[in-house]
Amino acid sequence: MVEIKSQFDPELRKIIKKKKQIAVIPVGSIEQHGPHLPISTDSDIVTEIAKRLSEKMNCFLLPTLTYGVSFEHSPFFNISIRETTLSTIMSDLCKSLLANNIKTVFIINGHHGNQKPLKNIDKKFRKLSKNKLRIFSLSYWHFMQREFDHAGFVETSLMLAISKNTKMKLAKKGLVTDGMKQHQIKKLGQLASKSFPKVTKNGIWGDPRNATKRDGLVILDEIMKNLGKKCQTCLTEHSSKLHQ
Repeated sequence: MVEIKSQFDPELRKIIKKKKQIAVIPVGSIEQHGPHLPISTDSDIVTEIAKRLSEKMNCFLLPTLTYGVSFEHSPFFNISIRETTLSTIMSDLCKSLLANNIKTVFIINGHHGNQKPLKNIDKKFRKLSKNKLRIFSLSYWHFMQREFDHAGFVETSLMLAISKNTKMKLAKKGLVTDGMKQHQIKKLGQLASKSFPKVTKNGIWGDPRNATKRDGLVILDEIMKNLGKKCQTCLTEHSSKLHQ
């Protein structure tokens, strides 16, 4: 792994010249995560996942973009950027990477509200770069066999596994969807995307009270295993298409 922010220009250019490089860009958010988790939770988790992925695949790791699209958490605390802003930032970063002869980019997303502006960025750049740049945008929670939550069991367990900045004594039960039908959960999700506090009341989707570091490590291992396989598949399938 090469962590970009700690490198020096001459060494970086030498590394890029030696072989084709892959860049990993983590994208998080700054928003409320109940009374027991820090507002940096999404950014903290995705940073750790991106770091592990970069180590596993020997990639260039870029600094985490810590701001995301989180307006739905208002009036609870959030520092948000618009969807168009996130899309523009990511486009500029990818253009800059291509200008530096880095032609493969994995965007690892850590916040649900970022999905829309990151969608189809691969198709956009495939056309703009005349197939010189390949981009894969992946949200990490798609690579675990659990229902995702917000400051609930999953996120709290992951934070316990990677950070000491948690306050479990303050953890409270939030909106629990056990027993609900899928169409009911989907409707609640749609409402939450507009106003998370109105749906969850206390800003928590799930129940974090029984979360443990051990559970977090198990979930993290599962994510890394499945995400790593997906990334390798992306590279293999793209390579095979080029040679068809």
